[in-house]
Amino acid sequence: MSQPRSFSSILRNTVRRVNGSRAQSNHSYILGCTDTETVMLDFDDTPLSVVMYWAKRICKWFRLGGVLILESSENNFHVVFNRPVDWSENVRIMAWVSLHSGKKLLLKWFLMQCIKQGSTLRVSRKRSKPSPRIVSRFGKQDSQIKEFLDF
Repeated sequence: MSQPRSFSSILRNTVRRVNGSRAQSNHSYILGCTDTETVMLDFDDTPLSVVMYWAKRICKWFRLGGVLILESSENNFHVVFNRPVDWSENVRIMAWVSLHSGKKLLLKWFLMQCIKQGSTLRVSRKRSKPSPRIVSRFGKQDSQIKEFLDF
């Protein structure tokens, strides 16, 4: 089974209802970006100041060049880093942050990414939650961040 190499969409929760003899399709899907070469993190139930602290620390420590922070809902943030990495380095960075930050929800998200063998962040609406919006960015934005935004 091959690894995902670039961003791809994930469609979930497609519901099909049948009314009488007529079939109606009610698509309730969540669009996400999945990648193995982009370091991405999902900080749930975390204040922006804490997310910014970890984003800047990770960016500097692992020389990732730049950071994009998106708010997915209140006190829930997605972080995307600029420098491309291989899957092994990506896992190492995600593991380091999950362990040192003490964020149990981040650790759970990280373990799911390992199981899937690719990192995924939501880019569309989810039930009553709007699409993630940019709240902060710093450093270079010309590589993986540009690709994420282009997607």
